[in-house]
Amino acid sequence: MAAVSGDEELLGAARSGDEAAFAALVARYHGRLVGVARSVLGRRDLAEDVAQDTWMAVLRGLDGFEGRSSFRTWLFRICVHRARSSAAKEHRSIPFDPQEPGVEARWFGPDGAWAAEVQPWTEQSEDKVVAAALVPLVRQAIDSLPDAQRVVVILRDIEGLSSAEVCDVLSITEGNHRVLLHRGRNHVRAALDRHLKGR
Repeated sequence: MAAVSGDEELLGAARSGDEAAFAALVARYHGRLVGVARSVLGRRDLAEDVAQDTWMAVLRGLDGFEGRSSFRTWLFRICVHRARSSAAKEHRSIPFDPQEPGVEARWFGPDGAWAAEVQPWTEQSEDKVVAAALVPLVRQAIDSLPDAQRVVVILRDIEGLSSAEVCDVLSITEGNHRVLLHRGRNHVRAALDRHLKGR
């Protein structure tokens, strides 16, 4: 396989039967798929199964992928769909509560983005050990979010999908996306604030 790095190039090569190209896509996205599936299911073993099922669906659907969205969006949409199906079988679905209170609305603008530019705290911190110690706290805060908020936060803030891509992957409206992202980010920010004020 030629030295290609773009998803679309790898996808084209994989469609032509290049197993190394498909393996490169798997290497790039498998861990991320497990993370997204785990955000829906809460269990790593089930998330691994969903990630494997997702790759099988991708293999079956390679020729049918028309490129109306990016490969990444298509891949995450398949993963979320399969994770939700698995969650329904496990009876682990938790409905979204639109009445759940926010924490600090002033932190965010109307589009769900931070009101002020977020500074990379791992770079600013004079004590890198303290900054590194916050990573598990952030992960724990994200893990404790309601299912719908957790998936949105992971897709936006960890996977880097745009708001339009998240709406496409999850089949939700832009308004619902903003509410879920806003509340999820509020929860994570509040957890960090409590921890830092308690030090």
